[in-house]
Amino acid sequence: RLGLERADTAEKAVTVIVDLLEKYGQGGNCMESQMAFTYHNSFLIADRKEAWVLETSGKYWAAEKVDAGGVRNISNQLSITTKIDREHPELKEYAKSKGWWDGEKEFDFAATYSYVNTARMTTTRGRYCEGYKLLNKHKGSITSEIMMEILRDKESGINMEGGFMTTGSMVSVLPQQPNLPCIHYFTGTPDPAR
Repeated sequence: RLGLERADTAEKAVTVIVDLLEKYGQGGNCMESQMAFTYHNSFLIADRKEAWVLETSGKYWAAEKVDAGGVRNISNQLSITTKIDREHPELKEYAKSKGWWDGEKEFDFAATYSYVNTARMTTTRGRYCEGYKLLNKHKGSITSEIMMEILRDKESGINMEGGFMTTGSMVSVLPQQPNLPCIHYFTGTPDPAR
């Protein structure tokens, strides 16, 4: 929210967020219930001209600029691998000091800062993989209606049921032409399938 308030481009919003992360850190319970459940955060940040994925681990972070015409998703795991366009200045040194990375092989953020097997990330069934498949199936022809259909998908786990439930979804249309308005759709019920 502060990135939206203080920045006029997606890349500037990345800067706002990482500056706040550096100054204040992150943490706290992710649920209103008494269950202690915390995790680090990932963000999709877009404007009319570009989009970024920002992923965090404590005060450390990596950001990936989404390729023009490409698709990208996030889903409860680190997903930035070796394509890192911006990073915390001590990201790699910290990983070396912890013994997570030897400094020799290519640096893979998700593999180094989490338990994710990045070689299997887009092939092993799970929310991230299923979202990746659905987006790539429609790559080049994604409309707001197709995006809403993807976000309603229960079989993939994108629209979750059970102990952790999806409680809302948002689809934004951001035309590159500045004379056209941006349009934002939000669900008005607790279940995006409705």
